[in-house]
Amino acid sequence: MMQPGRTFVALNTHATPTAAFVTQPDWQFPADTCEGAITAAVGKEHLGMFDAEQVAVKALGDSIYTNPLLLGYAWQSGRVPLSLEALTRAMELNGVQIDNNKAAFEWGRRCAHDLAAVQAHLQVGAVASQVIEFAKRTSLGEMVSQRVNFLTDYQNAAYAAQYQALVDQVKAAEAPLGKTTLTEAVARYYFKLMAYKDEYEVARLQTDKAFLARIGAQFEGNFKLHHHLAPPLFSGKNAAGELKKSKFGPWVRMGFHVLAPLKFLRGTAFDIFGYTHERREERSLVREYRAAIEGMLPKLTADNRDAAVAFAKVPEQIRGYGHVKARHLLSARQLWEAALQKFHQA
Repeated sequence: MMQPGRTFVALNTHATPTAAFVTQPDWQFPADTCEGAITAAVGKEHLGMFDAEQVAVKALGDSIYTNPLLLGYAWQSGRVPLSLEALTRAMELNGVQIDNNKAAFEWGRRCAHDLAAVQAHLQVGAVASQVIEFAKRTSLGEMVSQRVNFLTDYQNAAYAAQYQALVDQVKAAEAPLGKTTLTEAVARYYFKLMAYKDEYEVARLQTDKAFLARIGAQFEGNFKLHHHLAPPLFSGKNAAGELKKSKFGPWVRMGFHVLAPLKFLRGTAFDIFGYTHERREERSLVREYRAAIEGMLPKLTADNRDAAVAFAKVPEQIRGYGHVKARHLLSARQLWEAALQKFHQA
């Protein structure tokens, strides 16, 4: 529908994942392809692009004002055949966040007039920012320390010590080879298997004061927090045999507060959630992974280390929860066996 010389595009370059990310976990945002296609369709002189979401957040504290900001940008560029009075009156008649919408519109006008000045004033980058910002790479010691602390909160110090012990074993076995690639892989993915998100963990995270503070900072006035859950012991199933989520009101948080301290029951005979197939399999994966890694260490050489690393990284493919996780686990199991076989052949 776009035509060169006829269509003008005010483009927000902020990268936001689409629904494809849900079904394709390794999906990458095709930013350059998107911008190239739009430029080819309308011509460079009819394209104004900048990270409008970043400006909206910096100027007004919320990305929800990105659209009125883009409208202001397009209007100042002479591309909206309506008067300023008409647009202002429309915001007033809409009756929602009137002052902020007007302010966002004005920020958009300023961006069209002198984008560099706005970016300098708000201290935002001229390059489009991504939803995921690259963080400084942490050292192996920092990574392990963070995960030990997490597992201590997740269960207890003894549970965290099991993680630390295996990482130390791998580190000692790999030391003569001069690198820590296997140690890093085990540190990441043994942790992932150990920190499976069961009912106790959901309750702990949902009642965490830092989480509640973040929620409170995002919303104003009186609001209610609802939870969409599919408790394995109580939920119905759809035609495919998959658990169906139900909406629970704020009252469910009382249950979270009761359940969170009961994490000491995890994995014991008194863990009523631990008898489900999913929970038994999660605990089994932890044991199998540890046994496989320990079995590799006496045979570890420079020639077979890459195969050992490939095995250690297999848990990366186990994603999601419930039936989604079960589906990923089927393919991960095949990779698991193939990687073990390749290690022994090497």
